[in-house]
Amino acid sequence: MIFHILKSINNIYTGLGEDGNLYTLRIKGKVLKNKESEYNPVVVGDYVDGEPYSKTEALLLSVMERKSYFMRWNKKANLNQTICSNQDITAIVFSPLSPPFRPRFVDRAIACTFSSDILLVLNKIDYGLTEDEKDRYELYKELGYNAIAVSSVTMQGIDRLKEIIKNKTVAFVGQSGVGKSSLINTLIGSNQRTNDVCSKYNRGRHTTNHSILLTLDDYSIIDTPGVREIQVPLLGKEKIRDSFPELRNLNCLYSNCLHSGEDGCVVPKLLEEGKINEDRYYSYLKTLESVSLLTPQYARDKK
Repeated sequence: MIFHILKSINNIYTGLGEDGNLYTLRIKGKVLKNKESEYNPVVVGDYVDGEPYSKTEALLLSVMERKSYFMRWNKKANLNQTICSNQDITAIVFSPLSPPFRPRFVDRAIACTFSSDILLVLNKIDYGLTEDEKDRYELYKELGYNAIAVSSVTMQGIDRLKEIIKNKTVAFVGQSGVGKSSLINTLIGSNQRTNDVCSKYNRGRHTTNHSILLTLDDYSIIDTPGVREIQVPLLGKEKIRDSFPELRNLNCLYSNCLHSGEDGCVVPKLLEEGKINEDRYYSYLKTLESVSLLTPQYARDKK
């Protein structure tokens, strides 16, 4: 039977079966095949093959191919960690205050997003923006990102946000304190019907400490825990380069140029001409540098 994973805590999963019933699933064996190099082999949003052994329990046998996912580097485990999967949109939430606007967090979160659309959500817009913050927000839009400014207090932008995510599955990610949970509470609303998981685990006012998928009338939401910082996964430096639109497909001497000091790189000239934002480029270099320092645990174990 195929199950859709709605909730995950400590390798115990809640999944919606093809028969329309909720099941508690556990992995058969310690590690799933081909998942040894991941911190958590099954995540919210996954479709999995399982074998029921009661009306409410099943063994989890394998994970089906993901169409999209959000992945970061887990510092403690020294492994890539997928946070959620199969979302249509990854909504990266940030704020101008408490915590302050950190563009490098946004840049890294973009680099952690694979194969889904990206929506940049500037929350707490009622606090106002400095000129520098306005410029950086507008720069994201100039680079082609879909971006929206919202407030759960004044309700600015909320109706537009609902239009953007209508009939979609949206994963909300962001730093702790950016108001992600308040924003999701606003989107859930008192008139929205939610799935059994949402009702069972009382997703009213909350601070998220685990991922959960909430199916509503007009859209589905994957709520993920807030983090203080984010590290991009170890999946190749080209992915980081390509997550910066202004660094893609440049006419450098070498087609695989990473724009980090190589001979024949055109980036210095573009910086001098003001065609590439200096701070964005520095953000790219710092992200590239951070990946160079990573060694996965399975490689350490072989030493």
